[in-house]
Amino acid sequence: MTRRMMVTVGLALALGTPALAGEVSPERVASEHDPIEGFNRKIFWFNDKVDVYVLEPVAKGWDFVAPRRVQTSVANFFGNLRFPINTLNDALQLKPVDAGKDVARFAVNTTVGVLGFFDPAAGWGLPAREQDFGQTLAHWRVPSGPYLVLPLLGPSNPRDAAGLGADYAFSVVPFFVDALYLWGGRVLQTVNDRSLILQEIRDAKAGSLDYYVAVRNAYVQHRRNLVQGRTPEAYEELYYPHLEEK
Repeated sequence: MTRRMMVTVGLALALGTPALAGEVSPERVASEHDPIEGFNRKIFWFNDKVDVYVLEPVAKGWDFVAPRRVQTSVANFFGNLRFPINTLNDALQLKPVDAGKDVARFAVNTTVGVLGFFDPAAGWGLPAREQDFGQTLAHWRVPSGPYLVLPLLGPSNPRDAAGLGADYAFSVVPFFVDALYLWGGRVLQTVNDRSLILQEIRDAKAGSLDYYVAVRNAYVQHRRNLVQGRTPEAYEELYYPHLEEK
């Protein structure tokens, strides 16, 4: 399970699926967005096995040795590195005010927040938010296409999948950081993100009659809300969780 799937499950299921489900029934979401369900289920099964046998055990180990405050600081640090992605996508969506806030948030957290490990900007009226090229394409009326599960990358659709390459280029980091350190950082980020929602994932699996359907519908509804600007308040709590120390 990758960060995309973790975000979907942790946010939409554990932090408020009922609130997101009001507009579109699960049956309608399924019929409109999953014409290749058989293929998707096979990839989903593979991704879930990788999570169960590789990612979750490592995340449990990290959760055991790292206090929650450390995990939160690591999440803050990697979130701060998304600054160019957020800013460029806001600019491409013709949102100059939001782009300016992205710059201000990055400046505050990189300086006062000690390279982004802390998040003073949130208390200064600059809360965490995240933009991606999939949202930018949606802004310019590019259709999402059918629901699609990507190997290791998790829930997506053709529009969001196409946006991954653009966001990779926008991040700038790959052009200045050695690949060894880059991949090491991404592994740490993924493990850390997973450790923050260990219980939420367990609860989501235990409370779902069909975990695949739960994740699919949560993803479709969550992305629809992001594109339409109706982001739930819990969104920032997942990326920058202000949680009590263990």
